[in-house]
Amino acid sequence: MYKISQFSKITGLTVKALRYYDEENLLKPSYRNEENQYRYYCDNDLKKGLLIKYLRSLDFSIMEIKECIEVVESEEDLAYILQEKINIIEKNISKEKELILKMSLGTSLLDKVAKDNPYQIETVEIDSVFAAALRFTGKYSDLAHYVPKLYKAVKNNKNGRHFNCYYDEACTEEADIELCIPIKKQIKDANIKCKWLPKIKAIRTIHYGSYETMHLAYKALFEYVNAHDLTVLTPSREIYIKSPGMIFRGNPANYITEILLPYEIDGKEL
Repeated sequence: MYKISQFSKITGLTVKALRYYDEENLLKPSYRNEENQYRYYCDNDLKKGLLIKYLRSLDFSIMEIKECIEVVESEEDLAYILQEKINIIEKNISKEKELILKMSLGTSLLDKVAKDNPYQIETVEIDSVFAAALRFTGKYSDLAHYVPKLYKAVKNNKNGRHFNCYYDEACTEEADIELCIPIKKQIKDANIKCKWLPKIKAIRTIHYGSYETMHLAYKALFEYVNAHDLTVLTPSREIYIKSPGMIFRGNPANYITEILLPYEIDGKEL
């Protein structure tokens, strides 16, 4: 058995850290003297202590280390954990790179889009359309998961551009979204519903460019709505005339999105 000071020397963990790990039930001493409460550690504690030190050197959080201590019983177990950590780091690096790209664009991009993209607002009548639909409730980022499923089900039966219907009046944490692709004929898929979407009257505009600046299009639409005392109905639609591919995103500056807001005046749909 090793005293806490000896154990500290062996493991390279400070006495303060060892006491903290004890309190956190991360590395408890195998024996504690009831009279003076001195901590004593054994060789099994040493293995755990060295593992903790190693994981801390890899910037694992306390919560991550706790989970590792519970599941790691062999070098193979540790190898799986480390690979998972690598995957998480790589994903975070990708997110950070996206943030860097957004920052590099700066506010000048927003000013440029606002000036170069004067939004033309018009009222239109959209005919009913027969479409394959996949409706879900979740985060907007979940679209990346559901869109490929819809395209896989539709295959060569596509008869128009993909569009999304948004059933919420405002942005929400758990959004009600329906993905739609116009189709030539009925398809059989347990997860896909084939339906006729009704004919609608809507105000329309076209957004050219990245989705990051699409708020400018919505701003223009709602300015029109307020100026003409319109009541916007749900679901709104975004039709993706030119959008990211299934594999490559392409140049966001070249994206083209048609936005439709169904509306009524005095409770009567026009």
